[in-house]
Amino acid sequence: MKVRWPLLIVGALLIGGLVIVLGNGFGKDVKYTSDNLTGRKYRPFTTVDFQGNEVSLDAVLASGKPIVLNFWSTWCGPCKQEHPWLQQYAQAYPDVAFYGVLYQDDVPKARRFLAKEGSTYPTLVDETGAIAITYGVGGVPETFFIDRSGTIIHKENGPLFPPTLEPLMNQLMSSKK
Repeated sequence: MKVRWPLLIVGALLIGGLVIVLGNGFGKDVKYTSDNLTGRKYRPFTTVDFQGNEVSLDAVLASGKPIVLNFWSTWCGPCKQEHPWLQQYAQAYPDVAFYGVLYQDDVPKARRFLAKEGSTYPTLVDETGAIAITYGVGGVPETFFIDRSGTIIHKENGPLFPPTLEPLMNQLMSSKK
């Protein structure tokens, strides 16, 4: 049997290239893939909240308010830890638009959770996962801080607590349109 060297070499190069491309992603924590959005413009979207009201990030920013966009789920333990703090800060900073984005979860279950634990800001529906994909969310909780000009000034992986929230809220409040 005769070996077809050119075909063998081309096949080996193609397979080798594919292994390099796929292998390049191994060892990277998917939770940090959306960090590259920090310092860039927000990603606009329009959806509805749990009450059926349409919410557009473009409209919120046009009103002059900075935004805190928190991706969360009822099955997420750290989300439950940060929930009281986010509620408290949403009340303390009425000039900042806080939004929760339900991530890979059941809306009725989330409504029950919020009825029990409290809700001081709207939670947005992301049934298809398109918003999470747009923001590169790899897990929850993940929170984006968007200043008045529409720039993402910070992305937090994991639960938020006052030592992190306080300086970020001050930075949002001092931002210019």
